[in-house]
Amino acid sequence: MNSSVLFYVQHLLGIGHLQRSLRIAEALVQNGTAVTLVCGGPPVALPRDRSINVVQLTPVRARDARFELVDSAGKPIDDALRDRRRAALLAAFAMARPDAVVLEGYPFARRAFRFELEPLIAVVRAMTPRPRLLCSVRDIVVIREDPQRYRDIVERVRRDFDAVLVHGDPALIRFDASFPAAADIADRVIYTGYVCSPSGSTSGAAATGGGEVVVSAGGGAAGRALLEAALAARRSGCLADLPWRLITGTNLPEADFAALKMDVPAGVVIERFCYNFVGLLRSCRVSVSQAGYNTVLDILSARARAVLVPFAAERETEQLTRAERLAALGAVELVRENELSPQSLATAIERAAAREPATIAIDTGGAAHTARLVAAMIRAGEHRAEGFVAGASKGIIAQ
Repeated sequence: MNSSVLFYVQHLLGIGHLQRSLRIAEALVQNGTAVTLVCGGPPVALPRDRSINVVQLTPVRARDARFELVDSAGKPIDDALRDRRRAALLAAFAMARPDAVVLEGYPFARRAFRFELEPLIAVVRAMTPRPRLLCSVRDIVVIREDPQRYRDIVERVRRDFDAVLVHGDPALIRFDASFPAAADIADRVIYTGYVCSPSGSTSGAAATGGGEVVVSAGGGAAGRALLEAALAARRSGCLADLPWRLITGTNLPEADFAALKMDVPAGVVIERFCYNFVGLLRSCRVSVSQAGYNTVLDILSARARAVLVPFAAERETEQLTRAERLAALGAVELVRENELSPQSLATAIERAAAREPATIAIDTGGAAHTARLVAAMIRAGEHRAEGFVAGASKGIIAQ
């Protein structure tokens, strides 16, 4: 009998969390595991394996970088919405009868969704036999520097979670770089490698050619300033002999998209989304983007010359940490968000265009490795997870 996994993901501004979760879900179904993917953010038309059972909760998103939660109409969420979502999540759990539950981000992130996640965890804990409870988290987490908050996370992980699957490679960025208390849960942490797009691999990637300047804004909700600076840089003559392509992201407001398309210089194309982003990057002259998890992996996979302008509004440090690490390795040009201007961006683009593409050797097998780990943990049954995680961390699970 096939095993079953319930995977919960909530995206708020961009779509990176959803993309990574979909890639892991696809690896799970390819490994013979039935997957119910519960999505809490706005619906996004991304390609996916049709065997994944997607359950869409009443959508909640962030209004802006301050992360005020709103519904699809832009109104603050209320108790009625919370009740509907909680009931739908618990119903999805009952229907799936999973052998494992994977929570994307929690308890390191998504605290605002405790109203539905805590009841789910309570149901998992009460079951016999108990499903494995796993946290899926990217390489860098953003947590306010608060010792009590660190202690709360450690206590929650040690009490309820069988493993924390860190989708990164310690050779590039260690988990304790963003979570100082990582040593206190070392027996739960497993590095899976980075979760790349199916077409992406840093080994044997074709070198970049002399094509377009590709400017991308991730999901688009917080990318207008970058796109406007890029257009201004192009108007000032930056690599004006090359074609430029601006990819705004699906979440850029329609009014902003329309404003960008007014008076576009000749040789510049503006579009919402690109389904073969890695392929586009393989033949570009320069990639200009923020520094989200998926975008950076696509850049490394394609060996693209790159300029990173990391999103750093409010208390966000994730993208800046990643971009600074890559800049220190000489892999990218860095323009900090508070230094962004058409002039600073043009200078960085011209520097990037003049350099050789960089090669960074990292583990990009995170999706397949995660699928094998989850399957193995389910097979471990009633055995305590600590010993399993220790073994997995030492490489006992076949790569």
